[in-house]
Amino acid sequence: MTDTLTATRARIAAPASIGLRLLLAVLAIAALAVPALIVTVAPPVRPHRHIAMPPQRIVPQTELPAVEPLSYQDLPPDDARSFNATVPYSTAPNPAARPFALGGTDEDRARAVDCMAAAVLYEAGDDTLGQRSVAQVVINRTRHPAFPKTICGVVFQGAERSTGCQFTFTCDGALVRHRWSDDAWKRARETATLALTGSVFKPVGYATHYHTDWVVPYWSSSLDKVTKIRTHLFFRWTGWWGTPPAFGRHVLSSEPVIAKLAALSDAHRMGAALVEAATATVEGATLAGALPPPIATDTNSFLVTLDAKMPPESFAALASATCGERPYCKVMAWNSKAKTPAALPLQSSQVAAMSFSYLRDRARGYDKALWNCAEYRRNDLSQCMKLQVFVPVARPTETFKLESLPGARVLPPPLSTTLKPATDGLTGVRRRADASAPMVKPGAQPTTAPAPKTGSISPGLPQPR
Repeated sequence: MTDTLTATRARIAAPASIGLRLLLAVLAIAALAVPALIVTVAPPVRPHRHIAMPPQRIVPQTELPAVEPLSYQDLPPDDARSFNATVPYSTAPNPAARPFALGGTDEDRARAVDCMAAAVLYEAGDDTLGQRSVAQVVINRTRHPAFPKTICGVVFQGAERSTGCQFTFTCDGALVRHRWSDDAWKRARETATLALTGSVFKPVGYATHYHTDWVVPYWSSSLDKVTKIRTHLFFRWTGWWGTPPAFGRHVLSSEPVIAKLAALSDAHRMGAALVEAATATVEGATLAGALPPPIATDTNSFLVTLDAKMPPESFAALASATCGERPYCKVMAWNSKAKTPAALPLQSSQVAAMSFSYLRDRARGYDKALWNCAEYRRNDLSQCMKLQVFVPVARPTETFKLESLPGARVLPPPLSTTLKPATDGLTGVRRRADASAPMVKPGAQPTTAPAPKTGSISPGLPQPR
């Protein structure tokens, strides 16, 4: 009986033993084949990339921080995200920026709104939260002395280069390749308008830089990380240049025309047309040799008769072309040949009839054009001439000082009886004391206002400040 049980058990165990041996064989083969297969078909293992960032440097208050071109570490997106996650946020206070209200003419404001709308839409997409954060950075930059003084100037800084622009959409062809829907453009303009009329996006504070979390710009190591909005990380300068007092720069209200926005913006399309017309007018005058010559006694001064067909917007371009490369230059223009003087000095009637003036003084960083707004309407009153007429007053000591007519400024200092150059930026204009000139008491209004024989006047040219 025992032998029978043993034999039965042996017959049952034999197949199990064979199955176990087969299973072990299969596992052994798999243990060798699977790793070999993985090594064969898997992508090559990429070694960890070392990220070398420049050391942080706090720019002293006496040195203006440099605005570096936009360049990135050569990193895959996942590595960039991992690195950005290791950068700590600044523990310093992050105060909200002051409200911002843009001035200027209706045309200036329309151009600023459209520049801002393009920036927020192409940088943050059709997302209001992201758009508001981008708009706040643009405004912060406009107020900071390291950047241009206008909204459009900030947005399109470096856009003339294929690389190095501050906002990539301005130089990478995005404006041509991709067009947003009318509804998206409308929403972006609404966001831009709010930002330019006092709305503040507090989380960004005084940040002047940002980037998406899947890239690592070289400049990020030199700045303080402030906050994160969606996938964008925001930074401000370290030290004094990132604090509120650094953002007190006066912003210009005269917004430039951006030809790249002509297809999207009525304001820039109309401005571009005026610029094109002005350029064509000036180029035509240049090719025809019609640019006026300087006066004989002063090669830096021009007395010009304006073409009646020339649009007022082209006057400044004409004046600049007339001055050429002169570092110091004055252009005085009238709208008819009969009114245009032949030489300096100017008489009061000639000054009153002046239609346009331009003064360039590169040594003092000054370049200004003014229109006679009684003839040519300007929405920006800062572009209007202020004509001032002065009458010499005799003194017993044989010296004279200039007393202004009612409503005009007194021009200091007193002038002696000898010929001296004018001190109001008009080289070539001389003043001479005239003992026969009528006495005018301070505060009294003369019954007549004879023109001084030698033109002791301020002819309405822009004055350097």
